[in-house]
Order: sequence, then structure tokens, then C-alpha cells
Amino acid sequence: MSELHSVVVPMYNEEDVAEEFHRRATAVLSQLPDYEIIAVDDGSHDRTWELLTALAARDPHLRLVRLSRNFGHQTAITAGIDLARGDTVTVIDSDLQDPPELIPDMIEAWRQGADIVFAVRESRAGETAFKKSTASAFYRLLGRLAQVDMPLDAGDFRLMSRRATEGLAHMRERSRYIRGLVAWMGLNRAQITYSRDARHGGVTKYPLRKMMRLAADGLVSFSTVPLHMATVFGVISAGIGFLVGVYAIVMRIVGGHMVEGWASMMVAVLFVGGVQLITLGVLGEYVGRIHDEVRDRPLYLIGEVQGFPPGIQQHFAVSPLPTRPAAEPEQN
Repeated sequence: MSELHSVVVPMYNEEDVAEEFHRRATAVLSQLPDYEIIAVDDGSHDRTWELLTALAARDPHLRLVRLSRNFGHQTAITAGIDLARGDTVTVIDSDLQDPPELIPDMIEAWRQGADIVFAVRESRAGETAFKKSTASAFYRLLGRLAQVDMPLDAGDFRLMSRRATEGLAHMRERSRYIRGLVAWMGLNRAQITYSRDARHGGVTKYPLRKMMRLAADGLVSFSTVPLHMATVFGVISAGIGFLVGVYAIVMRIVGGHMVEGWASMMVAVLFVGGVQLITLGVLGEYVGRIHDEVRDRPLYLIGEVQGFPPGIQQHFAVSPLPTRPAAEPEQN
């Protein structure tokens, strides 16, 4: 039985890199027995979809998915994985910081028995010292706090076997941190290391605000330590209040002099108030995610697809709801 290898590429306003990515990826993947590239346009506002449509007209291996709006990078990856039919599914960004030329090495690790092949960065060219240092600190902090074993310095560039993608398909939480979800599965793992290149063109789609949101999703989704820390802060605050109360009683009994003033009162009020607000904020992060889950909305809606088998095409012609091609017959 011939192997089929799927490559999922999320794109958002990537008109500067779409054609070059397709050229390099096709040069590599054309050496494989069979492959498909699933490009997911996450509600782009530039010429990304127009360029992809032109490429798909010339390349029968290119499958296009256009989400109904911008749902976010992690959700776009999920949409592509849901529609991938390959024996392996490789996720890679289109900015060419992660080189497509590594995909054959990842496939070879899969052939040797790995269900998940992580690509671990040895260096990161073209990024500021601030981004490098904060990313390094976050990965190490999450590695200590998370209740799963996540490789350090591994991003979304990875290969998964069909068995792994079937497991991931059943994890439909809204606050998605796919790096953690993949690590949570366990399974047989392998790693390859590489030096990350500078972005080929355009600008990053992960500014500081989105990076902080992704970091919060990772911490809250895979660790209850923030809740424990809120409890610790509460205990410390109560302990300080108790000691101050004991001190006041003792000084009253022995007739000691107590300096009265607004400074100590303000310090106490601000400290306790700060602890309460931190605790409420931490609780709010968890409760907000529970609220997202119980609404049970679909993770995404699809506006248009091109290049898929007739059954998938027909489904999205009448419905934008997610579907998976597990029962789709092979098209020869």
C-alpha cells in the first residue's frame, strides 16, 4: 500500500511567502510516493487566497481550505489536521522559518516507529533578543509547571502518524494549545534538531499580545499551579493579618506604644486587595475557559474548499460545519 503524506500549512496574510513556500515544499515532497499540501487560509485580508487558488489550478496535490473568518493559528492548524488523509500529517508554518527540507528526515523517523516527531530549535535567526529570551523562559517555566512532558524549544513544526492524529481529533477544547495536546498523548516519540531561519517575507502574525495569550492558554490548559499559587497568596495574606492582630493584642496588654498612622493601614489594604484581585484573575481565567467549553460551539466554520475529493467538496457546498474524511473512499 502506497504511503500518503499530508502537510498542513496555516496561512494568514501570507501573500509575500505563499508562492515561495509552495515552490520549496513541492521540490521536497515530489520525492515522496504520494503527498498532499493542505493550505488553510485563516481569513486573510490580502491576496493569499487568490495566489493559492492560482497555484491549486496547476498543482493537483494542493488542497485549499478557507475559514469563514479569522479563528486563530491553533484553530487553523486543527482545521487542516481534521481534513488530512495521510499516513503522516506534518504541521509547518508558511514563513519558511521552519525548512520544508526537514520533512523527509521526519518521515524517516516515522518509518522507524515514531508516532510523533518533534522538530527542536537549536537557534533562532532573525528574532530579537527579547523574543528569544522570553520564549526560552516560557518553555522552561511551562516544562516545570505543566502536568505533561513537553520537549523544550519545540514549536508547532512536527510530524504525527495517523494514530496520533486520530487521538488529537478527539481533543476539541476551545482554548487550544496544540503543542501541549500532542505532548499529552505520549505515544512513541522522536526528535530532530535544526537551526531556525529568519522569516522569508512579510511580518510575524504573533505579536506580543498574541504570544502572551498563547502562553496563558498553555499554562491554564496544562497546569493547576496558578490556582495553587492563588491559594498560597491567600494563606500568606491571612497569616500576615493574623500576626499583625497578635502583635496589636500583645502591645495592648503590655502597654507598649503603637505608632498609629495611615501608612501601615494602606499597606495592609493594598496588599490584601492585590492578593484578592490576583486570585480573582486566576479564577477568571479558568472559569472563562469553562464558559467557552459549555457553549459547545464548533471550533471553526469553513467558507470554501478546493481540491478535495467529491464527498468533502459536496459537504462544504451545503454546510460550513467541520467534518473529517475518515470514511472518504480512496480516489485513484
